[in-house]
Amino acid sequence: MRILVYGSVPFLVLLVAAALACFIGYFVALGFENLPLHSLISRITQLLLVLSIFPAMRYLHLTRQDLGFADRPVFLKQLLQGFALGFVTLIPVFIALYALGVTVFDEGKVWTAGGLAGKLSVSLLLALLISLIEEPLFRGVLLSGLRKKMSVMAAIALSAGYYAALHFLTSKTQIPASELNLFSGFTLLGAAFANLFSPTVTSAFFALVMVGVFLGLVRTQINTSLGVCIGCHTAWVWQIKMSKDLFNTDTNSAYVYLVSSYDGVIGPLVTGWLLLAILGYVGYRKVAGQ
Repeated sequence: MRILVYGSVPFLVLLVAAALACFIGYFVALGFENLPLHSLISRITQLLLVLSIFPAMRYLHLTRQDLGFADRPVFLKQLLQGFALGFVTLIPVFIALYALGVTVFDEGKVWTAGGLAGKLSVSLLLALLISLIEEPLFRGVLLSGLRKKMSVMAAIALSAGYYAALHFLTSKTQIPASELNLFSGFTLLGAAFANLFSPTVTSAFFALVMVGVFLGLVRTQINTSLGVCIGCHTAWVWQIKMSKDLFNTDTNSAYVYLVSSYDGVIGPLVTGWLLLAILGYVGYRKVAGQ
């Protein structure tokens, strides 16, 4: 019961942020007709959730150290360590997918050295930006706040569930500008919540839950280790972005079920691989503890 009560608080915060985004998005859409309302609501909700970190820290009496931020020299070192961890944990997945014929090189694109270097750099910066937003929110304030009210494993599992769900809380429904009204956003919000229960997102959802559990373990096993989580997350996103630019998914492959349609990478293979890594770490800790 305790877990249910405290675990529902982030959901209520999400509802409030989404509801505010529906109203704000409507007025922004009136001034910028070329901006689709569903995209506006998604971006504004994300912004409000990030801004909620500061009042949440104040309410829960959390410091930067509680969120996992180390001093700057250590934090920068952790970023590099986390990036290395992210690279070595995901690159076997890409190798396996290529070997099985699930991903094939996109021969339709011609890359110059300069063009490839530019793509690598831009993708890396975008991946870092995403990680700097998501990790302080999910492995920072959310995980730290939940740990105050429940066991570490329950907090990790719950924060991982929220992390995965937020990736699919979206709607692609288009509402013409002439049909927009003050409550159009809530129509899209209902469709977004319905999307969470779509069978098409199931495999990707469980893969992202496993991603959240993996990062949650990293965060809770090492003090002030948010930098490691950010670096690891950055490496994963960067590799996925580059994979989408360099490779295509062969939908005729006998092993295409190993990936989802979400990004052509995460899916059952990532779920199984990260689960194996987690179980290996848990087993190692038990042996070391003996």
